[in-house]
Amino acid sequence: MAVSALRPAPALRRARFATSTIFAVHGAVTGTFASRVPWVADHVGAGAGGLGIALLMPGVGALLAMPISGRLAHHFDLRMLIRVLIVCWAAALMLPALPTSLPLLCVTLVVYGATAGLADVAMNAHAVVVEERYERSVMSGFHGWWSVGGLAGSAGGALAARAGLGAPLHFVLTSAVLVVAAVAVSFWLLSHRPEPTMDEPPAFALPSRVVLPIGLIGLCAVFAEGASLDWSAVYVRDLLHSPASTAAATVSIFSVCMAAARFGGDWAVRRLGPVNAVRLSGVLATLGALTVVLAKPAPLVIAGFGLLGIGIAVVVPLVFAAAGRLPGHPGRNIAGVAGIAYGSGLIAPGVIGGIAHVSSLTVSFVVIVGLVMIMGLGATVLRPKSNSL
Repeated sequence: MAVSALRPAPALRRARFATSTIFAVHGAVTGTFASRVPWVADHVGAGAGGLGIALLMPGVGALLAMPISGRLAHHFDLRMLIRVLIVCWAAALMLPALPTSLPLLCVTLVVYGATAGLADVAMNAHAVVVEERYERSVMSGFHGWWSVGGLAGSAGGALAARAGLGAPLHFVLTSAVLVVAAVAVSFWLLSHRPEPTMDEPPAFALPSRVVLPIGLIGLCAVFAEGASLDWSAVYVRDLLHSPASTAAATVSIFSVCMAAARFGGDWAVRRLGPVNAVRLSGVLATLGALTVVLAKPAPLVIAGFGLLGIGIAVVVPLVFAAAGRLPGHPGRNIAGVAGIAYGSGLIAPGVIGGIAHVSSLTVSFVVIVGLVMIMGLGATVLRPKSNSL
């Protein structure tokens, strides 16, 4: 390994710190909003059905905006683009507190989700550039910081709600802090533009055929993540008849296990390579999902969800890294993978609920077993085209 890979230049180390902070800011916005969804629902008078529709809108907005991001990444320097988009995303946190009716909330959440999707693609494209210059895997750690930001945002929301702080003021204060943090570190991001000879991507680019296999691996992981986050507490409460506190703790354990595994993920990728790392991830995730389906004692089922979180943790970072190495425009490729993967996260809760309605929640999680098995078996599509990792 080259000396530069062992001791990166100070500017590159600062860029890595800045990228980690940007990921944490992005996650903190998501976690903050999620923690105050009950307030937002009460504010617009939305019942369970209306709220379910409203919560689909951020995903719709993200999916509509992501195909545009390739053109933006082609025209603008990544450092400037991320600075603008992450500020827009942090500022968008204030939007959900404004509507007083469900239709207006839905429109607002489409805009909220669109800013999230654009910022997500830009920061992942920059993370690929940082990883290439490090000449070793660092992508998983960036996504680990996203998880930390999400946990911090949700914890801050819980404290604000407990203190009786209304969501509008809470969102304004949090947005201000996150904007300042993002702008402060953005000066350390790398300046990067595509080669002048690279063809301009279309204004609205759908995933290309070369992106599809990688995106399908991401689909499996994100589907399992979305289903577990939304249904693990229900699973433990309804099927195992555990108290609400135990059910809520299941979600936290799943999330913490994912975050911890992402911080260890780069170490695993450096030693195993991305293909073997995803194969091992598939084994762990399958064992975790099988434990959820087959075990009866609540502690074992909760452990199964934790193992499932560990198993899928590094897959999405590796999917983004693989997309960024594909021929063509990195921004477009990453946008294509993100659209496929995040689209599955959008439909996962509904699919799990639909299967549970016609059969049972246990049968629903058998689907997760199959998907994470496919994820591990399809790991070869993530094989690098070079020896950079």
